[in-house]
Amino acid sequence: MAVSATTGVLNPLLGKLSQLLGEEYKKLKGVRKQASFLKDELSAMKALLDTMELMDNLHPSAKNWRDHIREMSYDMENCIDDFIHDIEGAKAKKGFARKMAQWLKRLGRRHQIANRIEELKVLAVEANARRERYNIDACINSSPGPVVVDPRISAIYKEAACLVGIEGPREELVNLLIDSQKKLKVVSIVGFGGLGKTTLAKQAYDEITGQFTCKAFLSVSQRPDVKSLLTSLQLKLGMEDSSHAYELQDIIDRLRQHLSHKRYLIIVDDLWDQLAWNTIRCAFPDNANGSRVMVTTRLDDVAATACLGDRACIHSMKPLEEQDSRRLFFSRVFGPENVCPPQFKEISAQILKKCGGLPLAIITVAGLLASHEARPLSEWESIKNSLGAKSATKPTLEEMRGILNLSFMHLPVYLRPCFSYLGMYPEDREIEREDLVRQWIAEGFVCSSHGSDLNDVAESYFNELVNRSMIQPRRTYYGQVLSCRLHDMMLDLILSKSTENNFISVAYNYEDMSTLHSCENKVRRLSLQSSAGGATSDTLTTSMPQVRSYAWFGESQYTPPLSQFKYLRVLTFEFPYYWKTTVDLTAIGHLFLMRYLKVLALLAGVALPAEIQGLVHLQTLDISCQPTQSFPLDISCLANLFHLNLPRCVALPEGIKKMKSIRTLRCWDMSKSLLNDIKGLGELTNLRELDLSTHYNKCLTLEQEDALVSSFEMLRDLKRLHLNWKRGCSDPDSQLDSLHDPPPRLEELYLPQWEFRRVPKWIGELCCLRILDLHVLHLSSDEVRVLGEHPSLVYVKLYVSDVSQHKVVVGMGLFPVLEHFWFWCDKDVNMYLSFEAGAMPKLQKLTLEFCCEEWRGATPAGLECLPCLQHIHVHVNLYVLKSDKNPKDVRADVESAFKSAAILFFKGGISIRAS
Repeated sequence: MAVSATTGVLNPLLGKLSQLLGEEYKKLKGVRKQASFLKDELSAMKALLDTMELMDNLHPSAKNWRDHIREMSYDMENCIDDFIHDIEGAKAKKGFARKMAQWLKRLGRRHQIANRIEELKVLAVEANARRERYNIDACINSSPGPVVVDPRISAIYKEAACLVGIEGPREELVNLLIDSQKKLKVVSIVGFGGLGKTTLAKQAYDEITGQFTCKAFLSVSQRPDVKSLLTSLQLKLGMEDSSHAYELQDIIDRLRQHLSHKRYLIIVDDLWDQLAWNTIRCAFPDNANGSRVMVTTRLDDVAATACLGDRACIHSMKPLEEQDSRRLFFSRVFGPENVCPPQFKEISAQILKKCGGLPLAIITVAGLLASHEARPLSEWESIKNSLGAKSATKPTLEEMRGILNLSFMHLPVYLRPCFSYLGMYPEDREIEREDLVRQWIAEGFVCSSHGSDLNDVAESYFNELVNRSMIQPRRTYYGQVLSCRLHDMMLDLILSKSTENNFISVAYNYEDMSTLHSCENKVRRLSLQSSAGGATSDTLTTSMPQVRSYAWFGESQYTPPLSQFKYLRVLTFEFPYYWKTTVDLTAIGHLFLMRYLKVLALLAGVALPAEIQGLVHLQTLDISCQPTQSFPLDISCLANLFHLNLPRCVALPEGIKKMKSIRTLRCWDMSKSLLNDIKGLGELTNLRELDLSTHYNKCLTLEQEDALVSSFEMLRDLKRLHLNWKRGCSDPDSQLDSLHDPPPRLEELYLPQWEFRRVPKWIGELCCLRILDLHVLHLSSDEVRVLGEHPSLVYVKLYVSDVSQHKVVVGMGLFPVLEHFWFWCDKDVNMYLSFEAGAMPKLQKLTLEFCCEEWRGATPAGLECLPCLQHIHVHVNLYVLKSDKNPKDVRADVESAFKSAAILFFKGGISIRAS
């Protein structure tokens, strides 16, 4: 039973009390009696609490009673966890003498726990008595099936960006940016939150980006760390590693030097502070190359400051016109046809009037109405009546919050804690779906019914939040949303709700930590952001032993005393990529409830304990940094570990074959792995994803490779395989060339550096294959046919080392659902690649990468046969160019040839880019 945002851990607590009443604990009669009493008392409260969870406005006495039960449930669960841990620890000991010694040692401890349970029993009785005394009762779903991302979602966001009332403002903005002025120009977009400033800026950016040699998109937020921002900008601009440049002035100097002779385009998104801008702008030199900077902000004075007071360079955003509002709303609720049934026309107009033309409000309410296939008219009326009346005339921040709060209150109960948990992340952070779903599971937010896989259920939760427009898709990959972003107004709503329900506590500095230390409620989930950790004392952190989730974002050499966080389930450290520090995790071995541990610090080190077998509940171990000492040798004893991302330079653990529960495994240094452990991979029959690399381009021995390939045939549920080390086809044959029985459910296969002579025949047997990244020496039309007959391939990347003199023809009917085709070869691909009519009918993007000794002005034959083509990217390697022609001129000729073909066949409606 799942953890709740408003009622805490009452549901899982009832489950644990039931566990104490089971056969396993029948000898503990006194404890069983107390557990039975507590279970009955809490069960009597549960029905009322379930009703209250659906209510937004509670009577103060009812809310106070609910909050008291929530906090009590956390304390009760901690007590029961202590008791079960003591019992399980005693059972694990072997031998009579050791068992007796352990029993005597624990006797006093159990007596303390028994007294504590007795105290909790009294609290439960008092809570029920208070319920009756204040007449709380007078104050005041079934589990869903799997959810997939609505395929309309990407189109909807595209419509919001490209179609709905944005054409005029975009043209106005583009004209401001591409005039003939050579000196640096700053253009500001200013407007109310939710008007679509970022969307407009991104649209203009995408339209003119080809005219600039250097470009980047920089998100600022309300509490900017300017040094981190500018360091991030260096990374976005493709500058070399700047980890040595820690001083702000150094970073600014390097940026100015890098940009000094380039024509650059940079978006500074969501700027709140004039002082921050005064520092950021120092990094942008005026080099008289026609460079441009766009700033988005909600504040008029910030917009004016950014533009040096030039009002002509300020674009003020306005709400959508009525017609555009309807188009956006109908496309979300009724699908791409935009057809509104007659019975909904009048009420749609009333709802849109209350949204005030704000795109965020329209999308949010539309997402609420579209979340069920057919809501009755009465529900539309209810939602309309819930919207504030004032927004019909002039939307304000409070009215906007009211609209967002309505969507929150219409979330199913099981989605509320999942959505609220996004408040653990800093503003403007790109949040990985994989991280979120694993953290939700570790926190107990996800429940399985009818044997459903917890990970699948959690991903359904994520997809449902996307479909409801509560989170915005960020990085997508052929039908899957891999990461998301939270609108800052949604984040404000979450943090407001979290304060109300004591769900999440966020600290940005020492003063915030002091406030949390002195507040009435115990901190349950703590997120330290920016430089808060640098000023946090041991006194403050050790006063928070009840913390269940602890996330650390920012820069600090300080590591909190983790041994004090006894009830920790989730622990996350994320440092900037350039930050060099050592994360001391030697104390985690005693955190017996730990379920999720992630450290992301590419240049940092991590100190782990010598033993971690005490982490019996650990589900995720993700270490993306360098261990400063030996990796724990007993990791193979973790029987419940599902996801393992080993640190760099760490081989497969010895005895890995014992880790039967593993579902995803990433190893960065296979060359150090023992032969028996490589063979042991075949016994991990629950594996779904396998990602294996070698350090510094080392290779495996043929014996290691053969052992690895033999293990593949036993991994029948494998869905993703990535092997990343160089293996030439001139090397002795590997068993991978002639695999007899490949994993039948394989969906993604990445073998970019493993060169085959020909396309292996076994790839044709993979009927579920969606993604293919393959390197071959030779490729024929027949082999293309074998690949093209796959019914599910949406992305294919082919490296061909030696194209024959015969054309490679993509025949009619091949690759029926392919969206992106990437073809690389060491000769002029245009001479050897052609497409027949009816081939690749859904192809949207074509990437061609080749070496060019002499450009002959040709494009691949049959481009006109690709009816859905939207983008062509041509990358030409001119290092082998034999003519005296300037490489820049050759690239211009390549781009011109493809543009001419596009105009001839597609009336110019294709994006062409040569590099």
